[in-house]
Amino acid sequence: MSHVGVGPRAVMRSVAFLTAGVLAVPALAGCTSEDPSGKPLAERDVAAAARTSVSDGGTLRWAVDSVPDTLNAFQSDADATTTRVAQAVLPSMFRMDETGSPVRNPDYLESAEVVDTEPKQVVVYKLNQQAVWSDGREIGAADFAAQWRALSGKDSAYWTARNAGYDRIEKIERGASDLEVKVTFSRPYADWKALFTPLYPKDVTGTPDAFNDGARRALKVSAGPFAVKKVDTKGDQVVLTGNPRWWGEPAKLDQIVLRAVPRDERVSELVAGKLDLAEIDPETADEVGLAAGPPRDAATGTPLMGPGGSPAPGAQGRSAAEALRSWAVANGSDEEAAEEEVLAREERREAEAKARRRQQALSGFEVRKSLEPAYTQLALNGADGPLSDERVRRAVARALDREKLAEAVLKPLGLPAEPVGSHLALSGQPAYADGSGALGEQNAKEARALLADAGWVPGGPVKKKDGEEAAGAEKDKKDEEEKDGKDEKKSEGDDDGTYIVGEDNKNTDGRNEGDRNDDGGGDDAKDGADRESGEKHSSGKNTAQGGAPGAYAPKGTAAPAGAAAAPLAKDGKALTLRFVLPSGPGSETLRTVADRITDMLKEIGIGTEVSKVPDESYFKDHIAAGEYDLALYSWPASAFPATDARPIYAKPVPAADGSLNVAQNYTRVGTDQVDQLFDRAMTTLDQKEARGLLRKADSRIWAAAGSVPLYQRPQLVAARENLANAGAFGFETPVYEDMGFLKKGAQGSRPSAPASSSPSS
Repeated sequence: MSHVGVGPRAVMRSVAFLTAGVLAVPALAGCTSEDPSGKPLAERDVAAAARTSVSDGGTLRWAVDSVPDTLNAFQSDADATTTRVAQAVLPSMFRMDETGSPVRNPDYLESAEVVDTEPKQVVVYKLNQQAVWSDGREIGAADFAAQWRALSGKDSAYWTARNAGYDRIEKIERGASDLEVKVTFSRPYADWKALFTPLYPKDVTGTPDAFNDGARRALKVSAGPFAVKKVDTKGDQVVLTGNPRWWGEPAKLDQIVLRAVPRDERVSELVAGKLDLAEIDPETADEVGLAAGPPRDAATGTPLMGPGGSPAPGAQGRSAAEALRSWAVANGSDEEAAEEEVLAREERREAEAKARRRQQALSGFEVRKSLEPAYTQLALNGADGPLSDERVRRAVARALDREKLAEAVLKPLGLPAEPVGSHLALSGQPAYADGSGALGEQNAKEARALLADAGWVPGGPVKKKDGEEAAGAEKDKKDEEEKDGKDEKKSEGDDDGTYIVGEDNKNTDGRNEGDRNDDGGGDDAKDGADRESGEKHSSGKNTAQGGAPGAYAPKGTAAPAGAAAAPLAKDGKALTLRFVLPSGPGSETLRTVADRITDMLKEIGIGTEVSKVPDESYFKDHIAAGEYDLALYSWPASAFPATDARPIYAKPVPAADGSLNVAQNYTRVGTDQVDQLFDRAMTTLDQKEARGLLRKADSRIWAAAGSVPLYQRPQLVAARENLANAGAFGFETPVYEDMGFLKKGAQGSRPSAPASSSPSS
């Protein structure tokens, strides 16, 4: 599934983030069963297998969203493919396991620890004595120092995307031996484990020219199980090949080819046998899943073959019907009709044959699924307009049934449908705790009260524009005048201002209103049954069929919970919010979620004006520019929220030119108190204290209602059945040297079903 989103460590990630962002290694220790962080909601799904079960050799063809514009992960135009390459070819001091816990990477580090805190924080890295760059030079202090100078922010000649953490380093020097690197900080820095991952050779970071241009299209020197063979922009691919100087477990694969394939073309490439691994959307996942079953009719989806290869009952019935029609035509005089029948049968046979071939091609794949380390949120732009009032933002947030939104996306995929309870971490991460209580649970009545307190009233007069009719109370008055002199009897569709209890689940077509937006879930149909219908009555008598005598209420009586509220207005303006959404083929799920949010807001009297914009302009021209009221986009979870989340939620400050510097806080909502909590968490080396400060910050972010976390993003991957140690990685950093194709008869281990646990209290 493709959602627009952004990565927290870049000034601005790729505008069309349609894959997972970088998830940094957690710096905090694992939690106990009593800890509110709980455990990951879903396991990784990679067909895990021991290296002894994996064949040597082969090429893995892996679909990615783009060929990166740069291989330097610290530049602003780095993207998810840049990260994939860096993970495979460069040193990482720490990596993450499938539970989201930090683990030292023994291929590069023997140890790394804080050895002093007074008068300064000092960290000593002891390097693996076998660790060398591909040119034979030892990895050492010179590489650490060059990267620090490039990313410290002190030299503007380096075009860097970020310097967080590196700007707190005072000096880097050789330790007791060539294998030791001593890093001294000018100020305490809790997230020190985030640094030097990835680590570039001094050839890349040593000078501004080398940093800015030297690693954009090539990495001549690397130090991972793979090396960059070529970046082929014409062929839309990056080719990685085994590193002959790699000292760790040798790579099982000969090559990894990262191919840029648009999301809507991936199923065709899978069918053509040109891919082995590809992240896919739910529709493609359904097709791959069905391919494991019997062949089906191209038009109806009905199985064509029954058990043992016999024709399926439906297919047998269709053949008999065709024979009967053919006999009738053959015994008549209409030769044209007979010819049309023959052509129609040929077309059906060709379609069925094509469907069988397509299904057979996909039958060699399976869907591996987990939850991405990223979450989708509803952003509320608090810069101006109605949402600049915190009461209105809180009302919007209180109107949302986040459980139903999560279920709509995740339940059909068989994934745990738990709403995300934190802006700063996901379930299973040490900093996680559900802070949504600071905002309050979904409650339409309280949401309406907040709006009323802010001055937004139902049926208020709305100033009309030229050529438009009056709205609100003025329009009601005009409508009443037009009714004078007309027959007392009302036809269906007229309104005499009477609300009829029990009749609010009918429409003129006899269906529940909730059915219109229902995608198969019974809960949504039930919700729609609580809405006002429009069945009309007159003279105090019930004229609608099925009405219960005496079930009336005068105009102005509050409707039952779930009923659509009258539109709100204030100072002559209707409360209508501009909801901006991407229009591309990979964003169907976002638009479905937006439809449901629109319905929920309608129930408290808030209107929405949906604006669908091209994917390429969605983030840059609308989200970052602040041209929206409501929007949906995703943030990757960070294991270092004190560092990475601060610019996302920091209070915007005036820039020197008079503009507002929002950093990455695209909702423009922030407080001094949240900033102070982040700063304190960033400087404390007490992990328990840091977690407490972050959870307090999250509670205050919830209370400000600038953004509402909704659900963890699904991760659906089509993988060749015999591909091991690759797929839906979840929290895990991929282990590239272990990926490969299983030996004949060997099988990988997959989770029986995703976990469905919720964070403990």
